Amino acid sequence: MGTVLSPRQELILEKVVEGYLADGQPVGSKAIAADPSIEIAASTIRHELAQLEEHGLLAHPHTSAGRVPTDAGYRYFVDRLVKRPEVSLELSLIRREIDEAMRVTSETLSQVTNLLAIVSSPPIETATIRHVEVLLLQPQVLMVVIITSTGGVTKRVFTYDAPVDPGLVSWAGEYLNERLTGMGLGARMLVGRLDDESLGSTERTFLSGLSPAFTDLAETAEQTLYVDGAARLLAEHRVQDVAQINSLMGMLEERVILLQALAEALSQPDVVVRIGTENELPQLRSLALVAAGYGLPQRRLGAVSLVGPVRMDYGTAISTVEEAARQLSRFISEVYDEG
Repeated sequence: MGTVLSPRQELILEKVVEGYLADGQPVGSKAIAADPSIEIAASTIRHELAQLEEHGLLAHPHTSAGRVPTDAGYRYFVDRLVKRPEVSLELSLIRREIDEAMRVTSETLSQVTNLLAIVSSPPIETATIRHVEVLLLQPQVLMVVIITSTGGVTKRVFTYDAPVDPGLVSWAGEYLNERLTGMGLGARMLVGRLDDESLGSTERTFLSGLSPAFTDLAETAEQTLYVDGAARLLAEHRVQDVAQINSLMGMLEERVILLQALAEALSQPDVVVRIGTENELPQLRSLALVAAGYGLPQRRLGAVSLVGPVRMDYGTAISTVEEAARQLSRFISEVYDEG
């Protein structure tokens, strides 16, 4: 932002934003002058409010003598004036599987902030194979179960025209565990290990038939999203404008929009804050987004975010997202090390 304010203007802007965040009512010069921490004449405050309005940082509703922050005003506040409180976030992620950890994170974030929480899980291709089970359900029906390092469990059922040799099934389970455990689901070597030329034709043909259980997994899996707090956000009337409600509902109905909203957080080192019209997605232009990436030191694997009205407690939202991302990163590092 090119606008540079004087310390006095920054103080007045801060008071307007904090006052409006507190009760949703336009803030006038009298209310600011009555603040014991303000030692500025009411006439000077009125002049500075007019200047802030000229800068596009405040708006002046026709029905009120007070001012409200614009998106640009919120942006200046977030970038230079916001106070980030210490946040104690008890996520209790120890000894949980990945999907449960994501669910706990989204639920806790929503409860703490009363905003919509959206958490994306790590892509499945970043996981490794922990264990494989090949089970004969019926003489002609077989199931392959794959357990990943992140705790994910996938199942694939295969049907044959003739009964399957139980000995071949038992051998396949042992072979696949020996050859594939520890390999990444997206690894190119995976296909090679399923087509081992040193094996007999019967074994190679059988394994070839089972290969889609492994090779299709990373290609067809969609990144999981965990969303919590929509009902709470609406029930508490945090989102009251019809346009905001429609935007929120439209966003929740389309998974691709949610992933797009979180994409920027994966490429940024710090917390990302997008306010109203700053959002590229039309569904978010009447809302605000606070997001941060989490993952391994060398790679971001997912994002944690809060979505709500532009009139939100940005300091708490930023601190909460930041702390949640830190705890998830620590948890993910431990899980992947174990894998």
